Amino acid sequence: MSKIDKKKLKRESILKTALKLFSANGFHKTTIPDIANALNMSVGNLYNYFKSKDILAKEIIKYTSEVLGQEIQKVNMQNISSKEKIKKIVELYFKMAKEKPEMIEYFLRVYLSHREVFSDGCEGMLCVSGFVTEIMIFFDSGVESGELRDQDFFSAFGLFMGYLGGMVFLKGENILPKKLDEYINDISENIYNALKA
Repeated sequence: MSKIDKKKLKRESILKTALKLFSANGFHKTTIPDIANALNMSVGNLYNYFKSKDILAKEIIKYTSEVLGQEIQKVNMQNISSKEKIKKIVELYFKMAKEKPEMIEYFLRVYLSHREVFSDGCEGMLCVSGFVTEIMIFFDSGVESGELRDQDFFSAFGLFMGYLGGMVFLKGENILPKKLDEYINDISENIYNALKA
């Protein structure tokens, strides 16, 4: 393994560890020494990869956005209807909430809650562009096929993601009476009915 590959793996390991700690303990309660200790590395060495906690936070949201974006891209590439794509995206989001809850938690509890941390360098949708771009492609494709109504992107995006994020939040707060998977069909149908032409 080359030195570049080792550095890339170590960088990803830092991102994943910091992601878990920020999601579990909160952004302000998690320190760089906490992250370094969890990785059995020195604080100085961690600073060789990320110069500050704010920079690390921004890189985490970019990382999670890319991971989710790559998964949605796989759905976008399938030759299926917009209605079927909606269901697959809902399934994917809920699966990620179940298998990698720290990614969704980070978005909901760190990225959306601490906008001051992300104001410099993450303006608008800059740091979540990997994910947002794929959602945009999904909408454009659905409008082009005549299945989805042509509307303001942010209205459609807010409806779609607000619904998914809200359900995951309710699940995280142990409010939902059923498993998240049991809501997939109803939620998919509701989103489709709200977006269809």
